Amino acid sequence: MRFHTLLAVLLIATTNAVALQRRLDNGVGVTPALGWNNYNAGLPPTAENVMNAANAFVSLGLKDLGYKYINMDDTWSAMTRDSSGNLQADPTKFPDGIPTVVDDIHSLGLLFGLYGDSGTTTCSGFPGSEGHESQDAALLSSWGVDYWKYDNCATPSGNSEPRYETMRDALLEQSHTTLYSLYQWGVDNVWTWGASVGNSWRVSGDATNGWNSVVNIASGNAGNAQYAGPGGFNDMDMLEVGNGVLTTAEERTHFGLWAIMKSPLLLGTDLTKIASSSLDIIKNEGIISISQEGLGAAAAPFNSSTGTNGQLATFWAGPLSDGFVVGLVNPNGATAVVVDFVDVPGLGAGPWDWTEFYWDEWNGLVSRQEESVGT
Repeated sequence: MRFHTLLAVLLIATTNAVALQRRLDNGVGVTPALGWNNYNAGLPPTAENVMNAANAFVSLGLKDLGYKYINMDDTWSAMTRDSSGNLQADPTKFPDGIPTVVDDIHSLGLLFGLYGDSGTTTCSGFPGSEGHESQDAALLSSWGVDYWKYDNCATPSGNSEPRYETMRDALLEQSHTTLYSLYQWGVDNVWTWGASVGNSWRVSGDATNGWNSVVNIASGNAGNAQYAGPGGFNDMDMLEVGNGVLTTAEERTHFGLWAIMKSPLLLGTDLTKIASSSLDIIKNEGIISISQEGLGAAAAPFNSSTGTNGQLATFWAGPLSDGFVVGLVNPNGATAVVVDFVDVPGLGAGPWDWTEFYWDEWNGLVSRQEESVGT
C-alpha cells in the first residue's frame, strides 16, 4: 500500500525575487495555459465533444477560474488536403466546419485550439505541416484558432529546433495571435531553446493514466525549473485527473505538482461525467492562483530531496511574486514529514505567514496521513 501526501503551502514573506524575462513575446501564454483537451479522455475530436466541454466550462464554474482553452487533438482533419492544399476538417466530425465551432466557442468567452504536426503526417497518419507551414498558419489565423499543439511525428532525422522555428515564424506573420505549444516529447534538450520558439514545450514522453507516470514526469522535470518564466513553460503533458485510476490523494499531488512547477494545466477527462472529488481538485482556487501568479518561476526540489525507488522528492519550493510556495510529498504515510522554513532556499529568516491550500489551514500545524497521493 502506498502513502503519499503533498501539502502545497503558500508562504507570504518579504522577498526580493527577480522577475524572469519573457522570451517569445507574442502576447499570449504569459501564464501557463488553463484548458481542456479531448485526448486523455478517450473522446474523439468532434464538434459535439467540443461544445460539451465548452458548456461544462461554463456550468461547472471552470471558466470563472480562468480555464479558457478548448483544444482538439489528432484526427480532427480529413485524411487529405483540399484542392488548394489547405487542411480541411473531417466533415463527419465537424459538419459545419471549424470556423463555426470557433465562433461558438468564442461566443462563450472561451478560446479554441487545434492539433498539427511538424512532419509529413500526424501521429495518426493525417496531413502534417512540413512544407506547408505558411499556408497552415494563414489558415489557422483565418479560422481564429487560438492554440496550436504542434507534434513531432513523421519527421526527418536531426535537430527538431529548425522545424519548430519555421512554424513559429509563420505564426508570427499572421494577424491572429496563436499560443504555440511545442509537442516534441522533450527531445533535443528543448528546454534550453524552447522559450525563444514557443509558449510551452513538452519535457517528456506522453503522460499515461497511472501513478508511475506522475512520478516519472515530475521527477524528470525537477531539474528544468530555471527555464520556466512568463511566456514560456515546461509542459508536463495533459492531466489525468478524473480518469478513474489515480486515487483522490494521488490526483491532488498530480494537479498540485503540475501547478507549482508551472506546467500548462490541460484537463483530460470527460467533464460531463467528472466525479465531485476530482472536480474539487481542479477547482482549487489557491492552487490555480499559484499556477497563474505573475512571476512564472517553477518550483524545484530542495533539501537534497530526490526521488528514489519510484518515489517523488519530498521537499519542493519556488518563489512567487509575493512569497514562496512549498510542496511536501509524504512517500510513506507512517512517516512524518517535517519542514523547517529556514531551509527553503531564498525564503529568509522569517517571521512567516502561511496558508495551506488543500486543507484551508492558516499559520497552524498541518498533519495529514492519506492513502496514496494528495496535494
